[in-house]
Amino acid sequence: MRISGSTARRTWTATAGGLACLLALTSCGGSADGGSKDSGASRASAKSASPSPGPSTQLRSIPGIGDRLHDRIPASARQVVAVYGKGEDSAKSTVVLYTKHGKTWDRDRTWQGHNGKKGWSTNHREGDNRSPVGVFTLTDAGGVLADPDSGSGLPYTRSESFAAPRYWAKSHWHDFDLVIAIDYNRVKGTPPNDPTRPQGQSKGGSIWLHMDHGSGTSGCVSLSRSAMEYLLRTLDPGQKPVVVMGDKAQLSRA
Repeated sequence: MRISGSTARRTWTATAGGLACLLALTSCGGSADGGSKDSGASRASAKSASPSPGPSTQLRSIPGIGDRLHDRIPASARQVVAVYGKGEDSAKSTVVLYTKHGKTWDRDRTWQGHNGKKGWSTNHREGDNRSPVGVFTLTDAGGVLADPDSGSGLPYTRSESFAAPRYWAKSHWHDFDLVIAIDYNRVKGTPPNDPTRPQGQSKGGSIWLHMDHGSGTSGCVSLSRSAMEYLLRTLDPGQKPVVVMGDKAQLSRA
């Protein structure tokens, strides 16, 4: 076991996490058959439909995010992962990490990724193959692989129980090698594949950031391995990281 800051790293055995894995995998990354086999004026200039190509430092607010969602970002949050969906029914996304310094934001990294294969929903339901729109905290991580973190970061649970079933398409086998839980309908402080859903099963769950297989997911957001490794090394519980995610129209709403 390794200590990160004041937080102990967790390790679960495949046996202990087995049930959680079976429940979680029905919601994230693919289906049982392999899925897709193959406030105010200071923000006005930030409400573009996608990340601004302009200055990447000393931003007054996060580009492309309207007041409705910007106001939901906790004042304590100093790291924001913004997921800009291409469209309501699109599986393509641009993912940007922003960090706050004083009262302004800097754009840290940008990656291409995927979201739910049917796009986005403001009322995500189990099995709808859409990603939930909203602002969610990021508190826990895990995966099949060892934590790539070099000394600080989110509590990480390494377990073979994250492994995708081998009856899924081979392109999906490594989806969950590295995972960051999105705190949608889950209990914070537990491994990402904990099956507990406080709002009930029908609201879905097991919504994660995880490794990309080249197409849409069942509701998660997927990124390259290098992007996931960077996030795992960079996201710091002390900075209260959150994800702001949705299609560009929903994100930019005032």
